[in-house]
Amino acid sequence: MAKEVVFGVWDYIIMSATMIASVLIGLYFKFSGGKQKTNEEYLLADRNMSIFPVAVSLMASFMSAITLLGVSAETYYYGMIFVVINISYGIATPIASYLYLPVFFGLQKTSTYEYLELRFGPHIRLLASLTYTLQMVLYNGIVLYAPAIVLESVTGLDRLISIFVVGLACTFYSTLGGMKAVLFTDLLQSFLMFGAVFSVVVFASVQLGGFDKIFIVAFERGRLDFSNVSVDPTERHTWWSIIIGGLTTYLSLYAVNHTQVQRLLTVSTLSRSQQCLWWSWPVLSVLSVVTCISGLAIYAVYKDCDPLAAGSITATDQLMPYYVVDAMRVAPGLAGLFVAGIFSASLSTISASCNALAAVTLTDYVSRWIKVNPSYIPWLTKLAACAYGLVFLALAFLAEYLGGVLQAALTIFGAVGGPLFGVFTLGMFTTYANEMGVSVALLSGMAMTLWMSFGGPRPSIPKLPVSVEECARNVTLPAASVTNNSEYFYLYRVSYMWTCPFGCVWVLIVGTIISMVWRQQQPWQKAGRSHPDPALFTPPLARILRKRNQKNSVQCELLKPEEIQD
Repeated sequence: MAKEVVFGVWDYIIMSATMIASVLIGLYFKFSGGKQKTNEEYLLADRNMSIFPVAVSLMASFMSAITLLGVSAETYYYGMIFVVINISYGIATPIASYLYLPVFFGLQKTSTYEYLELRFGPHIRLLASLTYTLQMVLYNGIVLYAPAIVLESVTGLDRLISIFVVGLACTFYSTLGGMKAVLFTDLLQSFLMFGAVFSVVVFASVQLGGFDKIFIVAFERGRLDFSNVSVDPTERHTWWSIIIGGLTTYLSLYAVNHTQVQRLLTVSTLSRSQQCLWWSWPVLSVLSVVTCISGLAIYAVYKDCDPLAAGSITATDQLMPYYVVDAMRVAPGLAGLFVAGIFSASLSTISASCNALAAVTLTDYVSRWIKVNPSYIPWLTKLAACAYGLVFLALAFLAEYLGGVLQAALTIFGAVGGPLFGVFTLGMFTTYANEMGVSVALLSGMAMTLWMSFGGPRPSIPKLPVSVEECARNVTLPAASVTNNSEYFYLYRVSYMWTCPFGCVWVLIVGTIISMVWRQQQPWQKAGRSHPDPALFTPPLARILRKRNQKNSVQCELLKPEEIQD
């Protein structure tokens, strides 16, 4: 599609105001409070943040621009069943709050991966933190690049300029203002994300003559089919795949992912941290549901002239930006609001990663191998945050030359989360798992999930029917091709929603078997203790261990020295 410059004065004002406001927040926290002079303030906001900004930031870190653009296209071309994933978020929230979070909050460590060394040993800590670093660097390059290329294709907004401006602004405010700046800019950017998606739904409702028309059209054209309860793993979206896959994915992010756990440690007490998780759930679900509805709204507008089939766009992710340009440009500033919302989704994800990766770098790498003067650590942390921001920027500029690696990076993000979640689960829920077992399980689990995700050839994914009956020019839909999926290797046919659960279960099973066969001294045994530290385990197991330790202590006290001699 030919580029067309559609931005007006108001659009540029809104975009500029978003960037300037983000930078000013960074400057404010640079010169206020403790002025980011300690790592405690820079990385963890002095652990005195209020609940609301942390809860919203948890959502903003999870919902990138790729998610906003992808989910709307998902419901347009495949139906509304994906909205069921919000049920899994509700199931997962208490699990993360009461079974995983208390362990991290009790330890109060800067890096989540310090837990793995305390529970297993130094090798698995290094392996896990390196895995996390690689996936976040690759993913954030895509988070910065993907919306720029999509918006350039439909608005004419030069991708290199947008990458440069957004990348530098994000690096600047997250480096100067630390975690406090990240949390409060996330708050601002979240309002813009909501504004962008809500504006699409409202404008489409006005076009159609009522909000109810969105669902009437969607029902008539088969977009509201929630009947698929098949247990077949090769079916892309069913109730089972979405709920179980969504549950595991949510837990891999909100229960054990360092980016999210670091935010949950910025408040003063465990109960407040748990409230942050509980409040983030409705915020996340509202944005998720509205984004799904926005896809139906766009479909209702284009029900008789699909933009992809008509050649107006070249990829499904361009659908929402195309609608903004095509239908909403008549209202000055709306295109600017939408672009600000999309780039705000990228800003929130990238700034979170700059801060989180700086914490991992200083804690898991630098401080472990080099003796650093404590007064230098805050400066090195800021330097690391800035360096990661520039790495994301460089990767975004190089991304267009990497071809298939773009999809590969997105796949890595999902495929790595399941095995890592399995490692933390083995650590917190069992006392028998050892370093050898979880290390082999993690490496083999990631090999399996990446094989499932990358292997080919793979069958094509059939979309729901679209129409081109009322397109201005003559367009003919391509004939539907019928493929026999049974001809493809089974693992390549398994739904992507099962990748994360598969990786987690693989680690649990393999880690258990190897730990039982290959006996190895646990860290507490190496330290000369006969029993594990209950603080390293999930609360139900920790209570059992404490009772056992108290019972052993009482028995030891009953055996007086003189009695032993007699």
